[in-house]
Amino acid sequence: MSWEVVIGLEIHAQLATHSKIFSSAPTAYGAAPNTQANVVDLGFPGVLPVLNEEAVRLAVMFGLAIDADITRHSVFARKNYFYPDLPKGYQISQLDLPIVAGGQVVIEGDSGEPKVVELTRAHLEEDAGKSLHENFQNLSGIDLNRAGTPLLEIVSEPQLSSAAEAARYMRTIHELVRYIGISDGNMQEGSFRCDANVSIRRPGEPLGTRAEIKNLNSFRFIERASNYEVERQADILEAGGEVVQETRLYDADADETRAMRSKEEANDYRYFPDPDLLPVVLSDEYVESVRASLPELPAARRERFMATLDVRAEDATVLTSQRALADFFEACASSVSPQLAANWITGTLLGALNKAALEVARSPVAAPEFAGLLQRIEDKTISGNLAKKVFEAMWAGEGSADEIIEAQGLKQITASAAIGKIVADVLAASPEQVQQFRDGKEKVIGYLVGQVMQASRGKANPGQVNSLLREKLQND
Repeated sequence: MSWEVVIGLEIHAQLATHSKIFSSAPTAYGAAPNTQANVVDLGFPGVLPVLNEEAVRLAVMFGLAIDADITRHSVFARKNYFYPDLPKGYQISQLDLPIVAGGQVVIEGDSGEPKVVELTRAHLEEDAGKSLHENFQNLSGIDLNRAGTPLLEIVSEPQLSSAAEAARYMRTIHELVRYIGISDGNMQEGSFRCDANVSIRRPGEPLGTRAEIKNLNSFRFIERASNYEVERQADILEAGGEVVQETRLYDADADETRAMRSKEEANDYRYFPDPDLLPVVLSDEYVESVRASLPELPAARRERFMATLDVRAEDATVLTSQRALADFFEACASSVSPQLAANWITGTLLGALNKAALEVARSPVAAPEFAGLLQRIEDKTISGNLAKKVFEAMWAGEGSADEIIEAQGLKQITASAAIGKIVADVLAASPEQVQQFRDGKEKVIGYLVGQVMQASRGKANPGQVNSLLREKLQND
């Protein structure tokens, strides 16, 4: 019997501030353990938290980007629980009045059509420290550097219908927070992770009992963990058992989830308003000033690329997945055909960046230099194949496109007389293929084009080669 899958995500995005949410301690990654937590982060007696205004601004930016309501009067609460990496015995978070309420994003649904996913809320909170289990025989180490790091917890409604949709939704939020610059989204460093609430039900029945899978830090893991959890719950129910509401951990090596603890509810944490922090009161003028600082959002930019630059939908989607990539494209498209720029950026440039594990901002070939290469393709100075050779030389730091073309003698042969001589020589040396073409074997033209290109060392204009070959084969 079929089951309906219901998934909701709680995504934790570390906000891109230089200091922590309630103290002046730095947030830089990679410091020696326990060197970036001060007395405020550790809750020493007599110290008071002071809210980081930049964290508020970044949270408001996110709310505006998803068309959410910005709460004009939000409050912080203490979430009380004991854990070794939480020295204060409580975490400062938001419960009843989060700074962002509602909102929505659009993802590709399992049907292939756009699907609107509604958000419940996004609230500010501080991160806890980190328990370390490696290199400690029968012990655990505690690193409190992350204690007090500002997080935005982004909570979706339970509207995701498969593990694949959950992964696509998580990727969409990841792209958005990076695009608007509120988080670097670095999963390896813990800057972006999520908890998945997974349940199943028979079609038409109420929501089933959910299990929460904690700390998933890759798109692949959320899909694999959710799929495993769906199968686990289905096996239990089909055997006549009951799913227990609990928190589970995903073991990537074993590709399974394991019980961690029974699932707590809000009342288990004894939330109460933090007595040391005043409410956050935002004026309409402040919210509008933040709105004015937002960049053009990915969806709007994608539509503009398609509508005004005639870029294919699939290319526009890739180009707007990163703000730096979209900027790179626009810098190139201002001087060459936009679709030519899109083809080369989504293919050659991104391929080289992925191979070298580099971000667009660190590309060895900057946008003006890349545009210079595209101009030489567009004006037929070089062919597409030669352009790839030139790009490789540019990537290696050998100079601009024009300098490399000149130094290596790569300028494309476009003179009809010169190409015609090479064509004549190739046809004279290929009587068998000539006869095959005249017998109706059209595909042999590809072989003859290849022979001409090889004889010209790739310099002949491929379009002219094809045209001249056909002319001579049909008229001689």
